[in-house]
Amino acid sequence: MIELSTLLTFVPAALVIIISPGPDTLYVLTQSIKSGHLAGLSAGLGTASGVLVHTAAAVFGLAALLKTSALLYTIIKYLGVLYLFFLGVQMLRNDDEFNMDVDALDDDDDSVMESYKKAVVVNISNPKVAVFVLAFFPQFIPSQANVTLQMILLGVLYAILSLSYLSGVTLFAAHIRRKLLESPLTRRAVRYASGSVLLGFGAKLAFEKRPLP
Repeated sequence: MIELSTLLTFVPAALVIIISPGPDTLYVLTQSIKSGHLAGLSAGLGTASGVLVHTAAAVFGLAALLKTSALLYTIIKYLGVLYLFFLGVQMLRNDDEFNMDVDALDDDDDSVMESYKKAVVVNISNPKVAVFVLAFFPQFIPSQANVTLQMILLGVLYAILSLSYLSGVTLFAAHIRRKLLESPLTRRAVRYASGSVLLGFGAKLAFEKRPLP
């Protein structure tokens, strides 16, 4: 189990990082507006799943390899950049991206599954997350504790906190969804803003340097 003292320090620190704007939050927000609350929640679950993947990578030493191998870090980084660019360009080019019946896709299984899969890819293709997990979690593990078990527990807790926050983002976006989409001008503005910000996150990731090992 995680000690109470660890929870009292880990949870506030994790929440500060989780609520910082990033591609995961933007993707959840976009899917919530475009396809409804189920797609948004699915995207949030995809992000949480990505956190668990990074945690498993840290436990099995893959994150350490990313931290020490400049080549591997660069390869994964640019795969993430390309994927963010793909999502951004797709949104900018597709005139029908937000041109839909506001209530039509809330129960669309394809949209829900697609949101989940893309959110997982957005998260796991960002090597910064892997390095973050490797550098951040051990700070909250007592010296006498089982490191593997504590890493797993902290990863699960971080995923739960992420999902909780993103669920709030989803509910907020779903609440204002109808007002945002009822005007063609507003739909176009949301589409351009979302696509541009995704491209911006891709460019930001492209120019970020690998953390020193």
